Amino acid sequence: MAFKLPELGFSYDALEPHIDAKTMEIHHTKHHAAYLKKFNAAIENTALENKTPSAIFAEISKHSDAVRNNGGGFFNHAMFWQMLSPHSQEKLEVSLADAITKYFGTLDKLKEEFSNAAATQFGSGWAWLVKKDNGELVVTSSPNQDNPLMDIAPIKGTPILCLDVWEHAYYLNYQNKRPEYINAFWKVVNWDKVSELFNKEKS
Repeated sequence: MAFKLPELGFSYDALEPHIDAKTMEIHHTKHHAAYLKKFNAAIENTALENKTPSAIFAEISKHSDAVRNNGGGFFNHAMFWQMLSPHSQEKLEVSLADAITKYFGTLDKLKEEFSNAAATQFGSGWAWLVKKDNGELVVTSSPNQDNPLMDIAPIKGTPILCLDVWEHAYYLNYQNKRPEYINAFWKVVNWDKVSELFNKEKS
């Protein structure tokens, strides 16, 4: 069964002024849609057609670059939309707050480490907050459309927060000022979704 383009859950202009409507529209209807189309084409009439992205990523080293790049592009963007909210509130659920305190000291320290990972990712890629199998929270980054669910990832685990640092995610509004875009991201983080993913039992 072919994968489908997920809805954003909010209007394209809902995140302004932090992320502009034109960027959101192009990002969703052009970039994400293109990854989706190519991913579906890459897995069509193969054994991968009925697998989840997570199952595909667990053995991504066995598959083609088309599956890796476009599957990652489809999944990463689908997750990224869930990370965003026009009603962002920095009131963290207790277990997530406790874990952040345990592994980072404070939320500000987590933000600092995550922002640094996003700012220093060379070229295109992503920043991630990952829950490892032992429950530890770690910050990492990945090039291109790789993610921590892939068997080739240097740090593996379940991603619970991500940020797209490809230029298409911010260039219309921020040009080459990636740190300004990263700072704006914290104004629209959907912490409720982060908490939900943190507390979700691994399937």
